[in-house]
Amino acid sequence: MGHNLLKNKKGLIFGALNDLSIAWKVAERAHDEGAEIVLTNTPIALRMGTIDELAQKISAKVIAADATKISDLEELFKQTMEHFGGKVDFILHSIGMSPNVRKKIPYDDINYENFLKTIDISAISFHKMIQVAKKFDAINEWGSIVALTYIAAQRTLFEYNDMADAKAALESIARSFGYIYGRQKRIRINTISQSPTPTTAGMGVKGFSGLMDFTERMSPLGNASAQECAAYCITLFSDLTRKVTMQNLYHDGGFSSMGMSARAMEMYNKSLECKDCKENPLNKTE
Repeated sequence: MGHNLLKNKKGLIFGALNDLSIAWKVAERAHDEGAEIVLTNTPIALRMGTIDELAQKISAKVIAADATKISDLEELFKQTMEHFGGKVDFILHSIGMSPNVRKKIPYDDINYENFLKTIDISAISFHKMIQVAKKFDAINEWGSIVALTYIAAQRTLFEYNDMADAKAALESIARSFGYIYGRQKRIRINTISQSPTPTTAGMGVKGFSGLMDFTERMSPLGNASAQECAAYCITLFSDLTRKVTMQNLYHDGGFSSMGMSARAMEMYNKSLECKDCKENPLNKTE
């Protein structure tokens, strides 16, 4: 049940693909809180996913746009403002993809053409989106922009590959543009560093199930779900957080503040007791 936190507000949500998507959950929750929504994704994602089901459920308009193309973004904001009869109040950037991760190319033998695509899709698209929104004066005063990120921007995580570099750039863009947009238009920009979440993209990362188990054991509150992330996004879209900007906000059950938990240590000790296990560090020669 909603609390009308977004009553009379209008939002643009990038990245909903299917019901596993965090963006999908955010759109549902924003609708429950009283918002009107426009959904957008690339033309190929619209064909592959089930976004029309979401659009019908929440009475949202769907506009195809490639967030890496300025011309597409300009047309997107033009159509969105025409649809709403004015500006938007919030935007969610939930976009990320790495060809190197998908093709299982290791970081130390990276394909640089793929790397540039990773950065463009996962980070520079955020800059382009904000720049076009500012050019069109598309966001109401005290509006909110939120992008989804991950702790790999600050810490090295096995097999996260060049997506870590992209997330670091994404967070920097939020700070840099947050200053400019905040000073000039009172628009706030933040990133949410979410727990590993079983989305279509997330499950493409090698060893994802093991990572989820590890972070669940490490986090005092456990992993944050997609639904819980959606609820957190709603608070940042609402008027309750008007003075929160340029922040990278951890939404990970406390994982980001942990060094070692009792549950994780218990599993580590069990691996030491298994003399024949290849995971036993005592069996390593490196």
